[in-house]
Amino acid sequence: MSFMKAGRLIQASLLLVIALALSACGFHLRQNASLPPSMQRVHLDISGSSEFQRHLARALETSGVTVEDDSGPGIAELRVPVARFSTETVSAGGYVRITEYAVRYHVQFDVTDGTGQTLVPVQRIDMSREYSYDAGNTIGNASQVEEIQRSLNDDMVQAILFRLQAAGQHQLAAPAAASSAP
Repeated sequence: MSFMKAGRLIQASLLLVIALALSACGFHLRQNASLPPSMQRVHLDISGSSEFQRHLARALETSGVTVEDDSGPGIAELRVPVARFSTETVSAGGYVRITEYAVRYHVQFDVTDGTGQTLVPVQRIDMSREYSYDAGNTIGNASQVEEIQRSLNDDMVQAILFRLQAAGQHQLAAPAAASSAP
């Protein structure tokens, strides 16, 4: 019986040490974005990837936003006219064999509130990832590019949410600064 208690005590102590180590290194769970109050209802107008649209819609819903199917009065509009991937050569080896590629992701977006006022002017975000190309494993390369694109989609959604959150904080700070001015 005491062996079981000692095992549980060791296990609890180990969990405590891990929790303290994670908090000491600055690790924190990612919280939901705090978006502007005028973005409680949003219509997405996205050109391009349906996967990107699904990820962005899911992230907005997680942040407490209602994603609407249609635009209308009182509904903010998040437009993404450009969301495209491109691939380019980074380096070449002997006999002009390509050995490294870069997958680039370019997105532009803007946001207007339900009255047509600009909340976030046109923003441009560019991201990229590099990978090594293996001429003997072309199937593996295709799956590697797909995984990089999935990762870039996730990172792009987070970058957009951070910018929307910053716009919300700026929107809340502007009236406070105006009211405190003499």
